[in-house]
Amino acid sequence: MATIAAQHDEPARGERFFSTMAIIMAVTVVIGFSNQFLMGRSSFASPLRVHFHAVAFMGWVAIFVTQSWLATRGPMALHRTLGWIAAAWMALMVLAAMIVIVSNVRGGTAPFFFQPQHFLIANPLSLFAFVALTGAAIRMRRQTDWHARLHICGMTMIMGPAFGRLLPMPLLIPYAFEAAGIAASVFIFAGMIRDKRVMGTIHPAWYWGLAMLYGLLLVAWLLAPTAFGDWLYQTTVAGHPGAAIPGMEFAAPPQAP
Repeated sequence: MATIAAQHDEPARGERFFSTMAIIMAVTVVIGFSNQFLMGRSSFASPLRVHFHAVAFMGWVAIFVTQSWLATRGPMALHRTLGWIAAAWMALMVLAAMIVIVSNVRGGTAPFFFQPQHFLIANPLSLFAFVALTGAAIRMRRQTDWHARLHICGMTMIMGPAFGRLLPMPLLIPYAFEAAGIAASVFIFAGMIRDKRVMGTIHPAWYWGLAMLYGLLLVAWLLAPTAFGDWLYQTTVAGHPGAAIPGMEFAAPPQAP
C-alpha cells in the first residue's frame, strides 16, 4: 500500500516542483531588473522601444507563472486557451527584443562588458533557442512529462539578462555573456537533480535544454569573430553611430558622474 501511495503521490510532487520553479524564475527576473532601478542604472525615462520590450517580456513572465498555476490548480480549458495566446505572444517578444538589440548596436550603446558584434549574434540565438524549446513544449502538450520540462528549459534560455543584472558583469570580462548563461543553467540542473532523486533517472528533456543553452553560447563565441560576424555587424551599423565602434572590442566603462 505504501508503494502504491508513493506512485500516486509522485505526479502531485512533480507538479509542485514545476510550479515552484516557475515562481523562483519569475522572482529572479523581478529582483534582477528591480536591482537596476534601485541602483539608479535604469529609469522610466527610457525610449518607447525599451518599454515595449519590458511589457513583452514581463508579460511572458506573468503568462509563464499563470500557466504553471493553471496546470496544477486551475481549469484546464483556460490553461489551453492561454497556451495559444502564449504561442502568439512569443512573436511579440522576438520583435521587441530584436528592435532593442539592433537599436543598441546601431547607437553604440551595447553594454560595455559585451563586444557589440558578439552581443548582436548571441542575443538573437538565445531568442531562437527560447522559441524552439517553448514551441516544442507546446507541440508536446499531451506528453506532460516533456511539456513541463521543455517549458522550464525554454524559460532558461532568456534568463541570462536577469542574471546579468545580479552578477558582477564588469569583473567577468571577457566571458560575461557566457557567465550569465551558465548561471541560468542552475534551473536545468535543479530539474535534473529532482528527477534523479524522485524517479531515479534524468528525463531527456533536461539534456536537450542543456545542449541548447551551452550550444548557443559556443556557437555565438565561435561565430562572432568570423567574416560572417564582421559582415553582419557592419551591415547592421552602417550609417549609424555604432559604425565607429569596433565590433570585437570592449568599450570603456562609463565614467562616474
